[in-house]
Amino acid sequence: MDLEERPRLSAEAEREVTRLWRTWRTVLEMLLDRGYNIASSELTISRDEFQRKFGDQQTGHAERRLMKLQAYPTPEMIARDTPRRTKANPEPQTTAGPIWVEFSPETTIGIKHLRAFAQHLDSNKMTTGIFITIGPVTAAALRAFEPLAERGITAEHFQEQDLLVNITRHELVPKHVLLSAEEKKVLLDRYRLKETQLPRIQFHDPVSRYLGLKRGNVVKIIRKSETAGRYASYRWVF
Repeated sequence: MDLEERPRLSAEAEREVTRLWRTWRTVLEMLLDRGYNIASSELTISRDEFQRKFGDQQTGHAERRLMKLQAYPTPEMIARDTPRRTKANPEPQTTAGPIWVEFSPETTIGIKHLRAFAQHLDSNKMTTGIFITIGPVTAAALRAFEPLAERGITAEHFQEQDLLVNITRHELVPKHVLLSAEEKKVLLDRYRLKETQLPRIQFHDPVSRYLGLKRGNVVKIIRKSETAGRYASYRWVF
């Protein structure tokens, strides 16, 4: 569909399509930064391509029900997320696996919506799921995700407004790199520390949420320095 053939939208609809396009791009960047395999062509999707892919044929409005994707971990992510070998566990299995992302078209979210999402993750053997909503979700409704943890599945929730801007692309936000289990051990052994002795970063910190960090992870934070060029510090996720 050429630009001239694109359905004429109201100013409000145009703004909504643009917001959803920006959110969609942030989601793809987030998955890439977590270690998932995302094609460069997907990352560079234009607003018009987004509207053609997800827009209603008649009205041009973006259809959230179509905004779903599944991604798989890269070999580097699989290696990073594999526990260290031990005598008790000589052949550890990676915790990396497929992720499912879904935008909800509902303006009001209840426990039934989250249960349906949780069931999809479980029945399709997803390791992680991200459920993105228009508005907030109550803490009571989010308890529908709790049983997934017992089966090793992580379910996350974001509002669309949380993802309008990729916070990690801001010049004042330093680069955060998740350490592998082996890198974490080397760090702690080098400085003869327990992980709890490291400076901390909250589990609910915006960058922690963006990277999907879990409690007990250690991240390397790389900052610019006028004298040293770059320097690194480390944070324990709690």
